[in-house]
Amino acid sequence: MLLAASTGEDLLRAVLQGAPPGSVYALIALGFVLTYKTSGVFNLAFGAQAYVSAAMYFQARNEWEWQVVPALILAVFILAPLIGLVLERLIFRHLSNSSAVAKLVIAIGLTVALPSLFELVTGFSAVAGRTPTGIIPGGSSVFYDPFGIYPLSRDELAQMAVALFGMAALGALFRFSSLGLALRAVVESPRMTELSGINADRVSAFAWALSSLFAGMAGVLIAPRFNTLMAPDFFHLVIVAIAAAAIGRLASLPRALLGGLGLGIFIALFNTFLPRWTADHGWLRPFQENLTPSMPFVILFGVLVCWPAIRREHRVVDPLSGVDPPPPGLAALTRNRRLTLITRVFSVSLLCVIGVTVLLRADVRWLFLVTQAVILAIIYLSITVVTGFAGQISLCQGAFAAVGAFTVFQLADRYDLSVLAAALVGAALAAVVGAVLSLPVLRLGGVWLAIATLAFAFFFDAVMVKFSWIGGGGTSLFQGTRVPRPTIGPWDFADDRLFLVLAVVAFTVVSFLVIQLREGTTGRMLHALRGSEMAAESIGISPVRARVTAFAVSAAIAGFGGALLAIHQENVNYQNNFSPTAALFWLVLVVSLSARTIEGAAYSGAAFSLFDSLVLRGEVFRWIFRGWVPGILPISPKWRFVLFGLASIQFSRHPEGLVEYGKRRATRRFNERFDRRERDRASQETSP
Repeated sequence: MLLAASTGEDLLRAVLQGAPPGSVYALIALGFVLTYKTSGVFNLAFGAQAYVSAAMYFQARNEWEWQVVPALILAVFILAPLIGLVLERLIFRHLSNSSAVAKLVIAIGLTVALPSLFELVTGFSAVAGRTPTGIIPGGSSVFYDPFGIYPLSRDELAQMAVALFGMAALGALFRFSSLGLALRAVVESPRMTELSGINADRVSAFAWALSSLFAGMAGVLIAPRFNTLMAPDFFHLVIVAIAAAAIGRLASLPRALLGGLGLGIFIALFNTFLPRWTADHGWLRPFQENLTPSMPFVILFGVLVCWPAIRREHRVVDPLSGVDPPPPGLAALTRNRRLTLITRVFSVSLLCVIGVTVLLRADVRWLFLVTQAVILAIIYLSITVVTGFAGQISLCQGAFAAVGAFTVFQLADRYDLSVLAAALVGAALAAVVGAVLSLPVLRLGGVWLAIATLAFAFFFDAVMVKFSWIGGGGTSLFQGTRVPRPTIGPWDFADDRLFLVLAVVAFTVVSFLVIQLREGTTGRMLHALRGSEMAAESIGISPVRARVTAFAVSAAIAGFGGALLAIHQENVNYQNNFSPTAALFWLVLVVSLSARTIEGAAYSGAAFSLFDSLVLRGEVFRWIFRGWVPGILPISPKWRFVLFGLASIQFSRHPEGLVEYGKRRATRRFNERFDRRERDRASQETSP
């Protein structure tokens, strides 16, 4: 009897403990559902919007010493809807007929850009240890314990009350108002809605403003749970809330609310009862230590992979939209033969000049940056394969690269294996991980595939790197994950110049293999699948086999590049190099420039590694003008995230990337000029 009473109290305590954070998850999930139902956008930038409102409220309350009401009005009821209106008016209004993948890429770019842009404009910077205050006086210090089991703070009660009110208000809006009917009609077909006399753009703008208000309110409500306001924490929160939105299939408001509350309560139950079971069964201790922080990601991955309704879901297509044209061919395939020769000679000459200059004159810092750019270009070739060729969005390339880096560390540290041989082993292990992961996730559609890979990336970050046989365990926090440089015969690659040569050779070899993949059978099958999967299957192409191959090859390339990066830096440096948020920026960068070409990966590597020093710090001006630098330089490195994050907006108009788009325009102009000259020459030869 006592055991039953104790279990009942623990159960009720877990429910009360999990309800407040579950309410915030539900609030964000409601915003997800609202945005997706009215615009078809899976808005991953919700976390960035929540962070902006929370930071604005914190700055108004703590820095400007405003009262609660005006600070709340500014952060939630003015700034948050204004951000939604700007995003809808300037960006997503023009994407109504774009693919779900294009909208997702742009949302990821905004996730990268918005926090840095806000910090640059307002001068806000996080202060460690300064916990934000809530919207209720005494919210974190006044408690109520009606059941005598778990005291609820005023902040927690406010979170639950706002979530319930938000769901009730949205439910009434969609069910009983003409505006709700218009909101549902707009997502089905904006054009047909306008035939009925409804301004679809205005309805969509209202939906974005309302959903952004939900994001802002959730950010302000959850902020007191953090010791320091930092954008990655809010993105982490959004990933947790996606599981609740997935339970509602991005369509049902009540299910999204129940999913958020249920997720918070389930995590609290797990954290309550697992320690008790661990005390009785020692074999459960590793699960308690490693599975607890990753439970939201495990739930999200399980919901996406195991729930048949998610796999069967099809995106609503506007019946009056036109048929999307196939992706344009590469500019290199349409070039005049003479232009191709000139381009190749110029490119080789330029690369030789740059290479000789770097090898002979660069100091240690520039050798490091250039070598890093070359190695990152190798990692970015993995995105070229999985996104450029296969048309799939993978958000776990950082995890694949980390597999290669940790493999080098483990084999060199424990078995004294050559790091170059260990790099090949790391690439093979990453390929196996990629192939195994692809088997369940490739049954999902575009957006859900991306979210499943993101859940795996956060699971790897929260759990796998903590195992001693992967990331080195707790000792790596103090001693680091040291990786030596290789020595081959008379060549000691501890010399930075020799290692740069090794990196260039590795990039050349991997680039050749990627080109062979593109021109070979697998590349042609992937190209056919991107055009029409049904037509490709009708001629005997297996989508699963082709995409599993692409995933495995992509993971192998990322693993090999990650291994080289660890060897170059002589340390894995997981958080700086391979964290899930860093990998998001990789995707934004490559997709913005060019995800379908080798040049795109090379330019992306150079942009990531060199843009800060060359442009933002003004080194390029110092070289050109012999020491003179404009007075506005140097500027904050945060501008790199802003510029490249916002550059992803061009993906909807130019899915081939800015580099390939520029090459196509230049190729067309040169081809026209060459053709004109040929016609003039032919007319002169035939004239009497």
